[in-house]
Amino acid sequence: MPASPRTARALNDRLALRLLQQEGPLTAGQLKELTGLSRPTVADLVERLTASGLVTMVGESGEQRRGPNARLYGLVADRAHLAALDVRTDSVSLVVSDLLGRVLGRAVAPVGGDTGTEDAVQRAVSLVERVAGEAGAGPLHTVGIGAPGLIDPATGELRDTTGLPEWHRNLVAALQQRMPEARFSVENETNLAALAEQRDGAARDRDTFVLLWLGHGTGAAVVLDGVLRRGASGGTGEIGFLPVPGTGGLPSATGCDGGFHSLAGSSAIAELAAGYGVAGEAAAHEPAAAGPVRRAAADDSPEAARFLGALADRLAVGAASVVAVLDPGCVVLGGEVGQAGGERLAELVRDRLRRMSPLPTEVRPSPLGGTAVLRGALLTARDRAQEELFTTVR
Repeated sequence: MPASPRTARALNDRLALRLLQQEGPLTAGQLKELTGLSRPTVADLVERLTASGLVTMVGESGEQRRGPNARLYGLVADRAHLAALDVRTDSVSLVVSDLLGRVLGRAVAPVGGDTGTEDAVQRAVSLVERVAGEAGAGPLHTVGIGAPGLIDPATGELRDTTGLPEWHRNLVAALQQRMPEARFSVENETNLAALAEQRDGAARDRDTFVLLWLGHGTGAAVVLDGVLRRGASGGTGEIGFLPVPGTGGLPSATGCDGGFHSLAGSSAIAELAAGYGVAGEAAAHEPAAAGPVRRAAADDSPEAARFLGALADRLAVGAASVVAVLDPGCVVLGGEVGQAGGERLAELVRDRLRRMSPLPTEVRPSPLGGTAVLRGALLTARDRAQEELFTTVR
């Protein structure tokens, strides 16, 4: 059954908007070539999208002949403003952007610690309002939030997880109360990092991979056939609870001590580095382990080599478990520690996996590191805002 004229117009409009989002400003002639639509149809959709406030003329192409087809059309960047938050145990990182994802403002602030729940929430909310105001952004259209812990797949809400501060759960409700017009999206931090690695990072050419998150704690995100897998309870990738040899105990339902976290968490790695005489300063807001790992990756000393070898032994235990179950073909060492280890650490883990598993597996270092969470939250917010705005064109 052929599509109705209204449906056909909607499909054409969304196709043109996607092209403008992906390719940047285009002339009507370029839209005609890329969409395969007729010249009158393209002229009609350009007029319609311009009237909707989503598209505007942004200049002219370099063609010698002036005319309607030489005009460059692009998305109206300030049609919507977005925010992305990376909520850690004791800090919040924030980015404010326009509809195209261009950053207008950013900030990092300590939150939590000895601060009470109410004060911590107020500090985080004030940070969002201040940065948005300084960036000249209007009311926020969509806010993407990355947080540690489990996200209920049925409700999209952060579950009450042992060990996480109470202000995390209260923050979303407080933001919704102060910004009732905004749309909010909450996702596990490691899952967002995986989305960023898939779009802009180490896994751009992969539709199946596992991100092994190495930051203050440990985690994993699983992307199979291009789809992020969350699991029945939102717990896919809680690798910190994976029972492993060498920890002297077993994890429990309320704590991951004795699990993979006890081998690969930041404190455990920093302690391992100290045992080999390797030291290094972490940057602000980085996990302590990032400093010595970065130092060792750039050092040719025997101590650095032995430390990285011992660390690779530990990481390979967790990676091999994931590979044996999922056969992803690619493991990305993410987070600040994975980025700090770079290709040198990735190669050591790769060599150990080759000996431990018959399944061929690439191991790649993350180029995004800890910034992947914020990047993933912004991509999610932008996708949601564009999806809604593109769908409402009439």
